[in-house]
Amino acid sequence: MTALLRVESLTKQFPGVLALDNVSLDVDAGEVHVLLGENGAGKSTLIKMLAGLYLPSSGRILLGGEEMSFAAPRDARAAGISTVFQELSLVPTLTVAENLFLGRLPSARGIVARRRLRDMARAALDRIGADIPLGAKVSSLPRSAQQLVEIAKGLLGEARLLILDEPTASLGDRESERLLELVRTLSGQGLGIIYITHRMREISQIGHRVTVLRDGRLIDTVPADTGEDRLVELMTGRALEDLYPSLPRTPGAELLTLHDVTGPELHGISLSVRAGEIVGVAGLLGSGKSSVGRTCFGLDPLHSGRIEVQGKPLKQLAPAAAITRGIVYYPSDRRHQGLALCRPLFANITLGSLRHAKASTFGLVNRRRERSVATSYVERLSIRPGDIGRRTELFSGGNQQKAVLARGLIHGTQVHIFDEPTVGIDVSAKADVYRVMSELAAAGKAVLLISSDLPEVLGMSDRVYVLHEGHVVSHLTGDEITESAVLSTFFGEASTTTPGGPSA
Repeated sequence: MTALLRVESLTKQFPGVLALDNVSLDVDAGEVHVLLGENGAGKSTLIKMLAGLYLPSSGRILLGGEEMSFAAPRDARAAGISTVFQELSLVPTLTVAENLFLGRLPSARGIVARRRLRDMARAALDRIGADIPLGAKVSSLPRSAQQLVEIAKGLLGEARLLILDEPTASLGDRESERLLELVRTLSGQGLGIIYITHRMREISQIGHRVTVLRDGRLIDTVPADTGEDRLVELMTGRALEDLYPSLPRTPGAELLTLHDVTGPELHGISLSVRAGEIVGVAGLLGSGKSSVGRTCFGLDPLHSGRIEVQGKPLKQLAPAAAITRGIVYYPSDRRHQGLALCRPLFANITLGSLRHAKASTFGLVNRRRERSVATSYVERLSIRPGDIGRRTELFSGGNQQKAVLARGLIHGTQVHIFDEPTVGIDVSAKADVYRVMSELAAAGKAVLLISSDLPEVLGMSDRVYVLHEGHVVSHLTGDEITESAVLSTFFGEASTTTPGGPSA
């Protein structure tokens, strides 16, 4: 049987860099073909050639047995290849309907035919089973709904192959499951799908085959039910026996305590984090878990209740005051909230940390000292490439996340709040982030881990609080921390374990 897509010996050479080296793979109609690899493995280069953004240096792309040459993205779309990148291409100020048909709005005598536009937009959303208000501005929609709009847009016309780049990276568990169900439905309709993910558990849920890339080369194509340990070994070239490090640590005094805290999305939250422990906060999207970290750091207002740091009330609720009192917060959206992407790496590492890095005196920056400090953290966190003058936007997601970590570590604070710290990064970078968290706890720091990645919470936490609709519905410790125990309370059913507050 002729494959829907066949890639033969595809190679892409940039000046001084061989980004993709002689890669071959095929995708059948109705197949979900997972593309797996660390950041820098060549995945993005491959899909950008399929999407018409890059021209191959050599090799062939065949679609339905016919050789293709894409000079621009419109050529790929015309051939039936639609790509939904991780960074969405929607216009926030336009409506859902306008975004779906941007550049091809139906018109009559130069005026947009609004009724026809609504009918076309509704048909596009109905195809994927999405009930989204057509007149809503995209900026008002949650990320999960924006993702569906982008997919519906990609399926307009005669799409035969859909490429999804990290589609669930910014979604919670419930939203991710809905998207995975959509992928299964589209696959069942005969659409070929290339699916890129760093969430290992998704592979066996929707995949048929997995192609692993490493350093721009094809390593192997294996069945989707291949074990996680084997997939990690194929990706990294080494066995990763313990993704979650377990350094000896002994919990001490409470360093962060929330007493009956109420604020945006929070209703009477009480919890604590002690020195020398990692405390997880789990919950579905909209549960309020991210608001816990944002409120502690002064990004969200505190309506009532009390936050204590090392036993003393945090009176000024602002980031500068939080840092002064010993709290550092690593935001969930590193690209928009954590980094100045147009600035060089060293500037992002020392941003807001020059005084703590001893690189500023009387308002004057010691550039040599600044670069020296940045270089030391690049080496400590294995940021690659190690060019501190390179623009931060040119680094992979994992290395960008390490830059955010470096800036927080410079402060040497006692309380570290991680909000979705491994979103969109590969398994090797995840291991590095987990190592940093474990080292902080082992050194007597308090670590609060807020995450939608349940295996991450289970693997790293000494204690776990589960939130639902802004309430703590469960507090688990020790052997109580299991997948079934956490999942059983995700939807608000109280656990047999008493929800824990300070000193719990």
